[in-house]
Amino acid sequence: MINWIWFFLLGGGITLAAFGNKGAEVTDAILAATGDGVTLVIGLLGLIAFWSGLMEIAELSGLTTALARILRPITSRLFPDVPPEHEAIGAIILSISANILGIGNAATPLGIRAMEKLEELNSSPGTATDAMCTFVALTTSSLTLIPVTVIGLRHAAGSQNPTSIIPPTMIATASSTLAAIITDIVWRRLRRV
Repeated sequence: MINWIWFFLLGGGITLAAFGNKGAEVTDAILAATGDGVTLVIGLLGLIAFWSGLMEIAELSGLTTALARILRPITSRLFPDVPPEHEAIGAIILSISANILGIGNAATPLGIRAMEKLEELNSSPGTATDAMCTFVALTTSSLTLIPVTVIGLRHAAGSQNPTSIIPPTMIATASSTLAAIITDIVWRRLRRV
């Protein structure tokens, strides 16, 4: 469905440009936008590589295991079906930590790893467990304290104060995460009734 929407948007834009004799302007705009896109991606590569490497170091150094122990009271309530010492908890915490730091690009492979670890505990492979659903709700709501990627984008775009996004981001993502947790808990209870 989304492919058709994009097709009609692009096709409509090109058709209108052709009828309005704006083909050269559209071509110039496309070339400028692709150049800006490449510049932006290259600028963000260093930032993403840094945080991804930091997360890998945290995992290899045992920091995630220590963090899992500290967060055990929270994770045991959110993921009661996952044993507290299982690798899935460490993977979940890594993914959530990446989201908290606002580096969704690093959170994606970590989230895939967490789902693979949760699948190891699944008695019905191929069917989402409660823990998997909770994890998806948490990562989708994405509690973010320091939106590193957004700050980087704002800086690259020439923002006067790229960090001004931090307070609204914290409020919005804390609200969405709280709503996700409440919805997950209510949904689980309703399913069991």
